[in-house]
Amino acid sequence: MFKTLFLIFLFYMLYKLVFEFIIPVYNASKRMKDQVGQMQQKMQEEQQRRQFERDGYIKPEQQTKPSNSNPADKDYIEFEEVK
Repeated sequence: MFKTLFLIFLFYMLYKLVFEFIIPVYNASKRMKDQVGQMQQKMQEEQQRRQFERDGYIKPEQQTKPSNSNPADKDYIEFEEVK
């Protein structure tokens, strides 16, 4: 009699452990892994986009007439030495 009650209690605790702890933890860890993977993929896409823009792509609003003179030339003022 006690053996049967103990086995029923044991199976009940095992059932509770599996369905209320192990499976929810597994599902949560799987969702977390998927979300981390999506975030890493977005970060890689962002890095590739930035690298593409930096290495040769110019946005349309940035396409202004090119300046042939360097910015340092604008700061220089020519003068003649007076003797």
